[in-house]
Amino acid sequence: MTLFNSLIVVLLALVFLSSGVRVLREYERGVIFRLGRISRALIGGTGPGLIMLIPVVDKMVKVSLRTVTMDVPAQDVITRDNVTVKVNAIIYFRVIDPQRAILQVEDYLFATSQIAQTTLRSVLGQGQLDDLLAKRDEINAGLQRIIDQQTEPWGVKVSAVEVKNVDLPQEMIRAIARQAEAERERRSKIIHAEGEFQAAQKLSDAADIISRNPTTLQLRFLQTLKELSSEKTSTIIFPMPIDLLTPFLLPRGGAPRG
Repeated sequence: MTLFNSLIVVLLALVFLSSGVRVLREYERGVIFRLGRISRALIGGTGPGLIMLIPVVDKMVKVSLRTVTMDVPAQDVITRDNVTVKVNAIIYFRVIDPQRAILQVEDYLFATSQIAQTTLRSVLGQGQLDDLLAKRDEINAGLQRIIDQQTEPWGVKVSAVEVKNVDLPQEMIRAIARQAEAERERRSKIIHAEGEFQAAQKLSDAADIISRNPTTLQLRFLQTLKELSSEKTSTIIFPMPIDLLTPFLLPRGGAPRG
């Protein structure tokens, strides 16, 4: 064998061996199949760092352990009170068991997305529209719990589910606006009635005080005259108490004129 042939053999051997070298990042794990089976020594995946594979014999599938943020497409949902709405959501999940994520499901990303869509329609269809609009936190918690139970056998942990938008039909938006306007009008009338009631109570208390002490009525009369006299352009006409005119209506003898 010539030197040239030897160099070719060595070069081919190096290329063959280098094809079995893999580097996994800190957030990655590798599930290695040896002749189609997971070796007992490699159960649970390997990494991070430098991984040496036997070319042709070993095959490795990379799995990311980072949290995945996935949009759930808008779903047509019919609520329990027969209102059709479009709802979309966002789901946060990550792989906690790389081996199960590869062995138990063909594509854990696609499977998780499908589970989220069906669960979104199912859960929201059991409630009423008012609950969907007002109890968002409770709905998010229920969705997270149900989806997480479905994905747990795949080694996928769902950490949060958030309902993003609820698109209502135009006629429902107008109905809600009319309802809100009626509610504001009702509160306005209640506040006005409460003010009238409190004012009537104060007037009643004032009347009781004046009835017990008539002098307070004269003082109030004089105070009103003072307030009216501050307007120089005003012409004031007020009744004079008849008691002031009684001495002038009596004759000199003291007896009333007949």
